[in-house]
Amino acid sequence: MENVLIAKNLKKVYGSRGNVYTALHDIDLEIKEGEFVGIMGPSGAGKTTLLNIISTIDKPTSGTITIDGDNIVKMNEDKLSSFRRNKLGFIFQAFNLLDTLTIKENIVLPLALSKVNHKEIETRVSDIADTLGIKEILNKYPYEVSGGQKQRTAAARAIINKPTLILADEPTGALDSKSSQELLQCLSDLNENNKATIMMVTHDAFAASYCKRILFIKDGKLFTELVRGGSRKDFFQKILDILKALGGDNNDLI
Repeated sequence: MENVLIAKNLKKVYGSRGNVYTALHDIDLEIKEGEFVGIMGPSGAGKTTLLNIISTIDKPTSGTITIDGDNIVKMNEDKLSSFRRNKLGFIFQAFNLLDTLTIKENIVLPLALSKVNHKEIETRVSDIADTLGIKEILNKYPYEVSGGQKQRTAAARAIINKPTLILADEPTGALDSKSSQELLQCLSDLNENNKATIMMVTHDAFAASYCKRILFIKDGKLFTELVRGGSRKDFFQKILDILKALGGDNNDLI
């Protein structure tokens, strides 16, 4: 499998002389095509900073990031905008849906911006709506559906343009346990059946147990890595053990 993401010597420093905070210390990271990778760590460990840099929302102080062969650190804002639209898919905790658009219109927005033809749009919407179980709500508005349906809509929007990399930021954070489990199973199915490459930042050990590999960060540095080998239940327990070793407040994960 080819590397979708290669990050080398990533460093992020905030502030100026006399008041400097280093959020990331020389992070090296590789994600291969078809992987489902989780990023975990205590509050303030650097998880969100890492996600923001890889998603092109922020820039590293130093280091390189290559996604699908493109060095995104050297891109200007126009190229970055096009790159985000065509190569990256985003799933956020807050859904980020537009209430004035129907579920279907929210999903096809990235394709409309990329000027994909109508027939192709209809085919992709039908396929994705079937995969995520939201076909019956396509003509409804976000305020008319449940939180779980909103998040599956957000997932559909993230993958409709067949991105190279899907970035999920605490995607189950605003969901109840049933909706969380449904979304995580959807992401797992997309990874298994569609070979979607996913990087998910989460504080939740249950959510992380759906990943195939987890990178743990502490104080802006890679602490350790865990690869799923057996059952999800066993993987879940191993995640909890590492989180305990990491320290921090993980009581809400158990």
